[in-house]
Amino acid sequence: MSVQEVMTREIACCPPDAKLTEVARLMVDHDCGAIPVVESQSSKKLVGIVTDRDIVRRTVAEGKNPLEMTAESCMSTSVVSAAPDASLEECSDLMEEHQIRRIPVVDDKGICCGVVSQADVARKGSDRMTSEVVKKVSQPTQEASRT
Repeated sequence: MSVQEVMTREIACCPPDAKLTEVARLMVDHDCGAIPVVESQSSKKLVGIVTDRDIVRRTVAEGKNPLEMTAESCMSTSVVSAAPDASLEECSDLMEEHQIRRIPVVDDKGICCGVVSQADVARKGSDRMTSEVVKKVSQPTQEASRT
């Protein structure tokens, strides 16, 4: 099974200059925990991702005012992504290796065309694959213990 068969295609994206309040509203409106950051709404070229965890760790936990911040000031820029023609197993392996719950799907031109989440793996993958992803993504990390 390929990534394009299981990915969520209708995704909310934002530009780097979007206010964090807009990003949070997109998360609420689309019932998701991550918003891909794209160069522009017309280009959809992936430049980063903002997760609900990023907002908490990079703003609230540091005493910054999220009402004054943008997606760019809080996004992760070293984004792990998958190609639409990658297998679901390859995508799951990336989730496990990088301990991430969501992977943007990016075509050969860098255009964000979808997202694969842990929930997508649970709905479409085998029980074994789902179990492995949840187990490995949920392992404690050194980074988590330092914060």
